[in-house]
Amino acid sequence: MTPQEYIQIKLDELKEPDGLKQPTNKEELIEVIFKVLTSKKFCKYSLTPEYASHIKNAIKENVQNNQPINLTFLGGCYKLWRLEEAPESEWAELFAHMYLIRWVKPVCELYSPGVWFDFFLDDIIVPRINNITETDVESYRTSRQRIIDFLKPYMSKNIRMTLTGVGEQFGSREAYEKSLDKNIKELAEALPGGLPKLTNAQIATADLNIRVTPEQQKDPMWREKVELVHSAYLITKAETNYSTSSDKIRVFTQPFSSGACIAVGTTKDSIVKFWVGVGALKPKDDSYRQVILSLSQLEKASYNFKGVNIEGLHDKKFKNIRVLI
Repeated sequence: MTPQEYIQIKLDELKEPDGLKQPTNKEELIEVIFKVLTSKKFCKYSLTPEYASHIKNAIKENVQNNQPINLTFLGGCYKLWRLEEAPESEWAELFAHMYLIRWVKPVCELYSPGVWFDFFLDDIIVPRINNITETDVESYRTSRQRIIDFLKPYMSKNIRMTLTGVGEQFGSREAYEKSLDKNIKELAEALPGGLPKLTNAQIATADLNIRVTPEQQKDPMWREKVELVHSAYLITKAETNYSTSSDKIRVFTQPFSSGACIAVGTTKDSIVKFWVGVGALKPKDDSYRQVILSLSQLEKASYNFKGVNIEGLHDKKFKNIRVLI
């Protein structure tokens, strides 16, 4: 089987019905939807009892109101600048979106209002903390939308996928900046010395994501200053209350420290955030597995590029794919 044949088969499988037995009442429907969304087949980590309760209540609220099950995926609106594919989406984004569609497909078969899968994007903050241009952020978002548009013929008609920027939750750029500046000031005043003390993980994240400027390189505390802004941004983002309403279920690749999300990874075999990784195929018997490689995994990997020509995938990045050796 060629990589192209495999990818096309997996796309076509998204359209195939699961043939599930229809629930006989709302109570049974709520329970079945809960089991689908929390299935160990997709969930990479255990849920906290508190968030499991929230999920069931959110499902119940949506079903009672005859509204789509409301899933909100929090993530970055950029492609890691260190990757040659940057600034646009590539196979990692496609594979992750296919995986998420497979996850919720049974819900859409059982529940006619379907699923609203909303990607809540950290967009407006990226140029300030990662030193990525606003043009590159917009290019990434546009390329994500192209992937969603490409997948529409393959997904259930009652799956709605949207991209929502954090910046859109403010009446104006001025209102956003005012909130951020206030939170930076208040956070700095509450910290000894005005700056946070970083963990090794935070240092590694900064070194990976931030395109350091010559001016920053002269400042030994540049990481701490960026993290101060990032922490203040998280407060500003939380002030929107966008992803925390009672009818929304938060989704991410890995668990939040608060436990308030479903952690589903990005493919069956990967948990790497797709915007900081690349998609590849791993041979298995006469077929393949979809994987998303982090930068460090990519640097250690051996692979060949194989040609692919899927109808509707016009971007040059989809004309070849890494196949692991």
